[in-house]
Amino acid sequence: MKLDQIDLKILRYLQENARITNAELAERVGLSPTPCLRRLRRLEADGIIRGYRTEVNRDVLGLSVTVMILVKLEKEDEPSLRAFEEVAIRRPEIMECQLVTGKFDYFLRVVLPTLTSYEAFLSETLLRTENIASIESSFTLREVTKKAVLPSF
Repeated sequence: MKLDQIDLKILRYLQENARITNAELAERVGLSPTPCLRRLRRLEADGIIRGYRTEVNRDVLGLSVTVMILVKLEKEDEPSLRAFEEVAIRRPEIMECQLVTGKFDYFLRVVLPTLTSYEAFLSETLLRTENIASIESSFTLREVTKKAVLPSF
């Protein structure tokens, strides 16, 4: 699907504020509400807009520990990758799991309440997962930037 400048504006404004009303969105992109809503529904139907989410303050919920984990598998065949990914999908602490290139196979972003809970997650989940050759963890000290709006090209 080819996106025009109006579609790109709709996407940018929705990334900035997903709760914007259709009337306000239409005004910002220079359309009347009905055609704006039609475009929005098309972007959703075509899978360009995959959903709407609320960003929650993790610290308020007691989830102040973020760990970046690099995982190297012993074998990198398709069944081994699938088996590891199934474990990652099932674990609620794993917020992101990316298959990556380089020395490691996976990058995980894990959110937990305490260092003790990280130790439990490590010993009860990752270290018990078959086919893991090595794990390297780094703890986030401070979130410097986290962007919700994709860059324009």
